[in-house]
Amino acid sequence: MDPQLSPTTFVQQFKTETWRHTLLFSFQSLGVIYGQLSSAPLYVFGTVHQKEFVSEETAYGLFSFIFWTMTIISLLKYALLVLRADDDGEGGTFALYSILCRHAKVGLLPNDTSANEVMQYEEENPFKAKVESRARRAIAKHKSSHYLMLFLALFGACMAIGDGVLTPSLSVLSASTGFGRSMSSITFSSSEHKQERVSRALKEYVPVPTACAILVCLFMLQHYGTRKIGFIFAPIVIIWLLFISGVGTYNIIRWNPHIFYAISPTYMYRFVVDARAKGWRSLGSIILCVAGSEAMFAGLGHFSKKSIKITFVCLIYPVLVLSYAGQAAYISKNYTVDGFNHLSESVPRHFRHVFVVLSLFASAVGSQATITASFSIINQCLALGCFPRVKVIHTSDKIHGQVYIPDINWLLMVLSLSATLGFHDIVKIGSATGLAVVSGMLVTTCLMSLVIALYWENNLIESVCFLIFFGFVEAMYVSACMLNMHKGAWFLVVLFLLSFTVMLSWHYGTLKKYEFDLENKVSIEWLTDLSPGLGVSRVPGIGFIYTDIVTGIPAFFSHFVTNLPAFHQVLIFVSFKSLPVPCVHPSKRYLIGRVGHRDYKIYRCVVRCGYHDNSRDSDDFEEEIIRTIGEFISLEENDFESLTSPEGRMIVVGKPTSDGNALVPRIDSHSFVSPESPPIFTNNENQRSPIAETSVVKKRKKVRFMLPPNSPKMRVCVREELQELVDARESGTAYFLGQSHLRVRNGSNFLKRFLIMTYTFCDKNSREPPVALNIPHAALVEVGMVYTI
Repeated sequence: MDPQLSPTTFVQQFKTETWRHTLLFSFQSLGVIYGQLSSAPLYVFGTVHQKEFVSEETAYGLFSFIFWTMTIISLLKYALLVLRADDDGEGGTFALYSILCRHAKVGLLPNDTSANEVMQYEEENPFKAKVESRARRAIAKHKSSHYLMLFLALFGACMAIGDGVLTPSLSVLSASTGFGRSMSSITFSSSEHKQERVSRALKEYVPVPTACAILVCLFMLQHYGTRKIGFIFAPIVIIWLLFISGVGTYNIIRWNPHIFYAISPTYMYRFVVDARAKGWRSLGSIILCVAGSEAMFAGLGHFSKKSIKITFVCLIYPVLVLSYAGQAAYISKNYTVDGFNHLSESVPRHFRHVFVVLSLFASAVGSQATITASFSIINQCLALGCFPRVKVIHTSDKIHGQVYIPDINWLLMVLSLSATLGFHDIVKIGSATGLAVVSGMLVTTCLMSLVIALYWENNLIESVCFLIFFGFVEAMYVSACMLNMHKGAWFLVVLFLLSFTVMLSWHYGTLKKYEFDLENKVSIEWLTDLSPGLGVSRVPGIGFIYTDIVTGIPAFFSHFVTNLPAFHQVLIFVSFKSLPVPCVHPSKRYLIGRVGHRDYKIYRCVVRCGYHDNSRDSDDFEEEIIRTIGEFISLEENDFESLTSPEGRMIVVGKPTSDGNALVPRIDSHSFVSPESPPIFTNNENQRSPIAETSVVKKRKKVRFMLPPNSPKMRVCVREELQELVDARESGTAYFLGQSHLRVRNGSNFLKRFLIMTYTFCDKNSREPPVALNIPHAALVEVGMVYTI
């Protein structure tokens, strides 16, 4: 049997084959992943209140914290340990959660437990667990642990989204502040008083409008995709890193060559002993030095593990240490100068205008990492049923993790502009950003410790040591950030409550709808045996019935047949099932089976998708399904078990090739089909609805099917069934979709009512299911159902 590899796995293997590809992706990663880490020197010291620097020892203590925080968290935790816990080449909070869902059975995702034989991915997965450990059995047994892990995954996703809102605002506003200071230094006037007034006005009023303009331009660039943005931004990051490393080296030599003595942990101890509550609060700004470390892990879907690790260890880490050391050396000797903690003040006067230009570009690049991570996280949440329907555009045909989400992009832009205009202060925005960064890291630590114990099956002591060591460091920074709650960190809490409420309510509503469908489905016998007594007739054509269940007949279709006793001569029940894996290999994507006897011509197609697959957005999805059914018919004659077994026995059919063994597609250059052709219930293929006649739509070529040249050698029953499928396609196609309306039972508690109300609101204002499935509107039959939850 072929190994179960995802498309992303193939890409990862391709990336690591040669050093040429490693260097190429290392170059691209600079502009996408490491922008935030590289631009952090703009605001780490700048977000610390100037009054906190009371002596030279303060600069030594803060630099010691920066050095060890970068070493422990960025280098040791992420670069050396967390990057190893990839999910078939994908990273991030939900990647860890999906690993636990598969290997520790803690998933709460909607799934039909009666069809485990059909949907059980682990049976074909080469990473299948050998023997369940005691810890895995205990966690799988207790439902509360499942909810806790889902909460951690959603919490981490919310922190990533909050980081995607706040970091662009903080990074760009920090650079714009330097721009305002530079503008004020070149003003000239005959009156010293007037010059001072103009200088003060430039410092006060220039940064915010400049930052807003840069933010708008940055978010407008997102639709070009990760690859193009990486090539554009990478040279900027390289120049920026060379510049700040040069400035850092100059400041070390010029101001304080002994600054590297601060690497000793003794200076951290002195700082903690001497610091009061206000001094401890400044650590909430210091944690920003590792902002962007989570992007290394979340960006695994965009680049190879080797390229990310080499770039950080060989370039990013040493350059940033030099930069922070140089800035600390300058501060230690100039902490009485106005604005001494801004990076622009430590730059030699002759190069400040060059610095201003570079910092503006670097700040835009620094925001890219969090925006990219937000797209990846939301795409994963969407596939796993934890986020409302939005349009996802895959910007690369080769790397499935590179996505762009227009709706989220504009929402992030609006929220980021709101934070910039509302706070217009990098100290307040930095407080919220620091809390988002360290909270996301703490979630990764918790999930990673579980992965070590349950997936890697290492000694439980190793898992506990990982949790205690890194958890203690991050909890220390969380306590410092909490002291800044009234100084801007409250904004992150508001963002968290909004995003978490949306995710939780959507997951809850989706789960309850699925449970309702399972409880109210009807048996196959009702359709095949009892429906003739209702006077049901079969009409020419193919009917696609989209449903979430993989066994039985959905309630909305039985409701339709009861009120309108007719359905097509060929019925195909289509179900999309999201699996907790990045991608499902095309050879394992489709599961095809029959519903009832062979003469009924009713089929079931289960489309298995990973959280980075884009099967639903394929324009030729209908053609793929029909060709897959044809492959199933030709393969079934050799699978005698499927011919005699009850429903649930299905055959894995790969994505059909252009020279299939069952049906051969051909494009009719003289015939076009409109994307909005109506439902067809007669043989009149030219019959159209008034809406379709008046609509101006984009037409596409119609794909017809024919039997292969070797069809005479087929068995008669197989050839006849394939011909009936071809004839049904020629007669027309209709799509059946259940339109659900959730209603809460009387007497339900407030929390349940609130979640259902939120779900209903999101459902009405998110992307419609027909659009998400690319269903032609005029060919759509929506059947309304009331779900009493």
